[in-house]
Amino acid sequence: MPVVSLSADRPADVPADVLVLAVAAPPEPGGDPVLLGGGDLPESLRAALDGPLLRGLGVSGRPDAVTRIPSAGAVSAPVVALTGVGGSTTPDPETLRRAAGAAVRTLAGTTTVALALPATTDAEVNAVAEGAALGAYAFGTYRVKTAAGDRPPVENVVVLAPQGGDDALLDRVGAVGDAVALTRDLVNTPPADLYPASFAERAAEAADGLPVTVTVLDEQALAEGGYGGIIGVGKGSARPPRLVHVEYAPADARGYVALVGKGITFDSGGLSIKPASGMAEMKSDMAGAAAVLATVAAAARLQLPVRVGGWLAIAENMPSGTAQRPSDVLTIRGGRTVEVLNTDAEGRLVLADALVDASQTAPDLIVDVATLTGAQTVALGKRVSAVMANDDGLRERVVRVAGEAGEQFWPMPLPPELRASLDSPVADIANIGERFGGMLVAGLFLAEFVGTREDGERIPWAHLDIAGPAFNGGSAHGYTPAGGTGVAVRTLLRLLEDVAGV
Repeated sequence: MPVVSLSADRPADVPADVLVLAVAAPPEPGGDPVLLGGGDLPESLRAALDGPLLRGLGVSGRPDAVTRIPSAGAVSAPVVALTGVGGSTTPDPETLRRAAGAAVRTLAGTTTVALALPATTDAEVNAVAEGAALGAYAFGTYRVKTAAGDRPPVENVVVLAPQGGDDALLDRVGAVGDAVALTRDLVNTPPADLYPASFAERAAEAADGLPVTVTVLDEQALAEGGYGGIIGVGKGSARPPRLVHVEYAPADARGYVALVGKGITFDSGGLSIKPASGMAEMKSDMAGAAAVLATVAAAARLQLPVRVGGWLAIAENMPSGTAQRPSDVLTIRGGRTVEVLNTDAEGRLVLADALVDASQTAPDLIVDVATLTGAQTVALGKRVSAVMANDDGLRERVVRVAGEAGEQFWPMPLPPELRASLDSPVADIANIGERFGGMLVAGLFLAEFVGTREDGERIPWAHLDIAGPAFNGGSAHGYTPAGGTGVAVRTLLRLLEDVAGV
């Protein structure tokens, strides 16, 4: 995380190595890019950044395009960087977040960067600061011989804001940045080093110094407690599974939210083995559990007045002589039986145990997050996650807070006619059903394990499928690096704030 600060200084006066300004793409084909918010700049610099001159420099204003030019002494910073915001001359907060992230990411190797983007409202300033924090990320743990050639992330970011400093805003930006970085780090860690027991240790480390309790169930406790899904998935690995419960319970809590995360530290598919071409990214199959852990830690750090329980259902799905087999029947916690028809549909099995466990604590609502189905990527691609729910109001609420947080989540249905495809002739339910609409079928499976309230109604529950967006196998963009993205952390944290009324 860089050190992020706010300043009411004029752009020309702020001490920095690079001053970043925003540029919009030409309003018409063949037109000139438009400098935004340059009113406080010296006349000589404004003249140098006139539209035709920008076009001559190759400045496009497109998102992710960052161009550096010398300031020629017109401002304190020796270099001016122009970051594109696309075609709008009034960019919204998410556009500003991405532009700030792209600039800070591109300017790696720079000590201090000042961002003079067109941000005047608190939401816009927060977006710029957050984008900078998210963009200044690098995962270099395993680079040794080649590390000398890497440019380190920007160390200091000054966000120019007319209202000046705001400690609460900066505290939140720091908490969000650290939470997303933790999630990314966990996702990027090779599975030889991140396995169920070590993941549980990382959870304890993340909670250290925070008012968060951590309870770890090992394989013996899982077997004694009847957690057949987690035990079944973990049977094929030499490294046994864990269920980690992290809880933040302040005395002034205004509600109680249960978060459940899929934590498959490596998914080979088990005996229903995956093709080799798609296996390398399967270290990211624990991204949901990482997001839950990071969110609980961030809520505690910010002292949000809401109780949060997090369940990390952690296992390694491997083929071996002890692995579960297609046609095996597992008994999930609570007694429901599942016929395993495909061992590569394992995430829903570990989530089922955790959903039952979470339900037994009587939360106001439950949200699970998981890299659950390839069908999610087929339906929505690599940047848009899915939301399903047993409650229309909760589904709409998750979509709304995701938009406020700057993450793309799309509402999806749970069609009741697909439920029959999960019927099993030998068990209460099968772990796979209709192939078409597989993302929805997986959601219907999970819904079976959500408990009821005292009035007999189901606990409001939402399912977030982040299979595609959790890992960026392509080039970095905006504030999103290659590798683990940290998706869902900002949405979950914003949901907790919404429940807490802050």
